[in-house]
Amino acid sequence: MLKRIVRGIFSAIGLMIGYIIASSLLKIPDIREIKYLSTVTGSIVFLVIISLLFGIILFIISPSIYKSISNVVEYVEKNIQKLTLTEIICGALGAVIALILMTFIANPINGIHEFFGPILFILLNLVAAIIGADILIKKKDDMIGLLANIKKPVVKEKKSKSNPVKGIAKVLDTSVIIDGRIFDICETGFIEGPLVIPNFVLDELRHISDSSDSLKRNRGRRGLDILNKIQKELSIETQIWEGDFPKINEVDSKLLKLAQTLNGKVITNDYNLNKVAEVQGVPVLNINELSNAIKTVVLPGEEMVVDMIKDGKESTQGVGYLDDGTMIVVEGGKKYIGETITVIVTSVLQTAAGRMIFAKPKEN
Repeated sequence: MLKRIVRGIFSAIGLMIGYIIASSLLKIPDIREIKYLSTVTGSIVFLVIISLLFGIILFIISPSIYKSISNVVEYVEKNIQKLTLTEIICGALGAVIALILMTFIANPINGIHEFFGPILFILLNLVAAIIGADILIKKKDDMIGLLANIKKPVVKEKKSKSNPVKGIAKVLDTSVIIDGRIFDICETGFIEGPLVIPNFVLDELRHISDSSDSLKRNRGRRGLDILNKIQKELSIETQIWEGDFPKINEVDSKLLKLAQTLNGKVITNDYNLNKVAEVQGVPVLNINELSNAIKTVVLPGEEMVVDMIKDGKESTQGVGYLDDGTMIVVEGGKKYIGETITVIVTSVLQTAAGRMIFAKPKEN
């Protein structure tokens, strides 16, 4: 239905264009002196034929015009959807400022030529609007920072008594959000805010929570639940960072770039991300390293009671676990599987995966 309406509109436009062109041609003396056009009937027939000709032409090409317009609208919509609200506002503001400036700068061009002057003036304004929008979108962070600095003294006067001094920004990784221990650590007060949650991390969590794999789906939803708990139940400051780094594809690389931009730290439990961050000089707070650091310290020669759960890699080894998850490998402990025995610590091995304790059964 819409296509038929558009086709009718273009046909009507074609008729009007044909009528205007035919009327203009009839005003030319050389054409008016033509025998068949000198009479009223001839002039009317000429007007009708030219009008119908342009109407038919636009009727035929209207589907192609409609398709081109639809493609342009669809392209614009897709690009606008990728932009945040802040970027759209900054882009509109940049375009308006550029148009105002170009009106004064390019106004003399408007009078250069009766036909080409206005066209050139419109093209220059269009280019200026695009450039102005692009510049302000790229500089949106600077603008937000400038506005924040302008408002800063007022905020300090009202809230300096109740709000503590803000610490270094902590950028949350997807893995540490899904892990969930970050909530308990923040609840204890060992980590100060603000916690920065990048928009691209939220997008990754949403993508995981919509996965067809039930395990991934549950992990993604758990991560979103943890974020909601942090925002609603904790007093720690949280910020959603709406920007992006379009030239960087990987989320981990974006996290490190964001931490460098904010002069902050990345909170993660991803071993590989930890190593890459060390190479790039980005400070990292690793939850697994914190967990290992607060595990109970044991020394060779100490005794402990362990439940033997399964056999180890070697033929005589048995494996048990402490309450905090630390693995204990007991030489000669295979025969005690299913029993609770007293063991003597022989050595302690610290690995990237955690702490491992080696022991032997205590001789009665």
